[in-house]
Amino acid sequence: MYLLDNPLRPYAWGSEHAIADLLGREPSGGPEAELWVGAHPDSPSEVVHPDGTRTGLHELIDEDPQALLGDEVAGRFDGRLPFLLKVLAAGSALSLQVHPSLEQAAAGYDAEESGGVPRDAPHRNYKDRNHKPEMIYALTPFEALCGFRPLADAARIIGALASAVEPGSTTHDLLDGVAAQLVAGEGTGLRGAFTLLLRAPGEAVDEVVAAARRVEGSADATARDLATLAELSDQYPGDPGVLVALLLNRVALRPGEALYLPAGNIHAYLGGLGIEVMASSDNVLRGGLTPKHVDTAELLSTVVFEPLAPPSLAPEYTLLDQELYRPPFEEFQLQRIVLADAAAGPAAGGDPSDDDRQDAPLRTDESLTPAHVPVVQNGPVVVLAVSAPILLDTPNATLVVPRGAGAFVAASEAPLMMRPAADAHGATDGPVLAFAVTVGGGMPTLEV
Repeated sequence: MYLLDNPLRPYAWGSEHAIADLLGREPSGGPEAELWVGAHPDSPSEVVHPDGTRTGLHELIDEDPQALLGDEVAGRFDGRLPFLLKVLAAGSALSLQVHPSLEQAAAGYDAEESGGVPRDAPHRNYKDRNHKPEMIYALTPFEALCGFRPLADAARIIGALASAVEPGSTTHDLLDGVAAQLVAGEGTGLRGAFTLLLRAPGEAVDEVVAAARRVEGSADATARDLATLAELSDQYPGDPGVLVALLLNRVALRPGEALYLPAGNIHAYLGGLGIEVMASSDNVLRGGLTPKHVDTAELLSTVVFEPLAPPSLAPEYTLLDQELYRPPFEEFQLQRIVLADAAAGPAAGGDPSDDDRQDAPLRTDESLTPAHVPVVQNGPVVVLAVSAPILLDTPNATLVVPRGAGAFVAASEAPLMMRPAADAHGATDGPVLAFAVTVGGGMPTLEV
């Protein structure tokens, strides 16, 4: 087992305090958007050795991938850790974006390499050859745009806006064109509507937003939908990505709820704190709501133009009511672990800060103490200690993981157990929250 120090990414949209508050440390004074726990070479976790020296986790794995990942995982994922865990803190909206499929990522990366595009160039689309399916687990109320809404709903909203814009104006013609494309249906029609909005000039964006603010003054469902445009325009005035929100589902996750995002799903996170897990990639194709590079043609070739209900992700349950989230991706699965010391009784179902959560009945195994929980292992594991220090136990070692730190556990180190550091390091204040990620696939066998 290896203790990990994990890097922060200071993107402008990040909250200045949410990650620091969650992990119990002083904020840096600037935006703290993401904390990365993994081996992506652009921002790897650092292994902190007992003598104080440090090694990038990607470098450690490169030295002996079979030993650390296991033969099967090393062979299947070319010797790389296949997943990346992040704490994501959105203080404002992230870019409107989509992630490529594995085939698209490989082709795009190879093309940019052949074309001599530097890997750190701001206009580069593909940072690696991997796809980036992902999931988000909400720690606080979390808002997102995710997937195309039903076409009839989009047409209703467009119609309400058109009625509030001067007839015969360029903006009215734009909205009429979008409505006509929506009538044409899924596929070509939806693509056409999306393209018209994505290429709208800044003046048209401002006029549509002004119309939305007028309509928003009423009390019907359409007016509530239009509030999103005003919110995004305040952050990104004149950005055509604001108008694309008209076509997308707005999703509100409560703490403890999750959704997953396959390749081709157009989305934007709007605000909130969550645990994000993904295939280990940094490939993002942006369509707006950003000052960064936008490649409209590449985006259009990647988006799947089909209405999609928000892909919510319900947990399965392991021992002691620990939640396991298994999206339909082979790279990862997420375990949420809540520990309590023996005096506190069985670990509770909700997050320590969540009083409103409705949980399924407890599933327990009385052969285990409430504070000693097996961690799901399907190859290597990374762990993040969120609310308090934890202890990780394997047959041959014990590792103390301070609050806010992470750990990497090799595939060979099984079974892996977790308990509060209070067992050996004093009392804890309430339940102890941690997250663990391992490779996806079938439900692993838990050895105890």
